Amino acid sequence: MTEPAPRVVVVTVPGCHLCEMALRTVTDTCEPAAVSWAEQDLFSLDDDAVRRWRELVPVVLVDGDVVDALRVDPVRLRQALQLLP
Repeated sequence: MTEPAPRVVVVTVPGCHLCEMALRTVTDTCEPAAVSWAEQDLFSLDDDAVRRWRELVPVVLVDGDVVDALRVDPVRLRQALQLLP
């Protein structure tokens, strides 16, 4: 049986300090709510994605839709995950 795709994907590049901040925000938001998430290296994606997101990393997707880029807003992430009351 295959694992379901994570709800949140953080597209990153090595050595990116904004990516490290985004990963902390995603961890702090997703883990307490038991929301699955994963980190994906930009250069493991297709050429179109690399061209589109190269200047925008980190990029955060929820259920395949871009929620944030460059800086992750935890409130916007919680809204996208429907975790706000």
